[in-house]
Amino acid sequence: MHPAAAFRVEDEARLLAELAARPFVTLAAAPQGRLRVAHAPVVVRRLATGLALDFHVSAGNALAAELAQGFRAVAVSLGPDAYISPDWYVSADQVPSWNYVTVEAEGPVSALDEAGLVTLLDDLSAQEEARLAPKPPWTRGKMRPETFTRMLRGIVGARLVVERLEGTFKLSQNKAEADVAGAVAGLGDHPLAGRMQDLLSPERSERGRG
Repeated sequence: MHPAAAFRVEDEARLLAELAARPFVTLAAAPQGRLRVAHAPVVVRRLATGLALDFHVSAGNALAAELAQGFRAVAVSLGPDAYISPDWYVSADQVPSWNYVTVEAEGPVSALDEAGLVTLLDDLSAQEEARLAPKPPWTRGKMRPETFTRMLRGIVGARLVVERLEGTFKLSQNKAEADVAGAVAGLGDHPLAGRMQDLLSPERSERGRG
């Protein structure tokens, strides 16, 4: 995470909203001391014991073979990002910077059993099909059972139990409002501009500061 406190977000609701909007994460882990990376969409679970991220990867993925022993990992969801030119600021003697939004979830990872994997796949497709409404949702009922069974052999399911959930929402919170306004104008219709626009409210609310 970014070391500056002004950019750090720990509010669970805001972080989960960001993760729900961008559920495709990069997973980084170092089982047996070797760094490995995987990419996967996640389903957020709110369990009796806390939060978890369920995901699946190819059976041939480098991390798949390590699931039997388990390992710790960090899942990173990347939101919008943009270069910020010093020319956009009103204040003098500024330097180039980069604004961005990220969410990190860290914790132990273990394998899901087959029933858990099937549930994950159904929930994941329902989660993503809902974004396509009013299109009628796709379900695996449209597949032949033997095709689905064959597909299951090629993937493995996993669960990351969240022990740390933090975000970096770097949106020029450390700049004067006139400088933020200049950067927003410079970004135009970039997705990050709307996030930064929140900083220009008179009260500079907690939402804007994140």
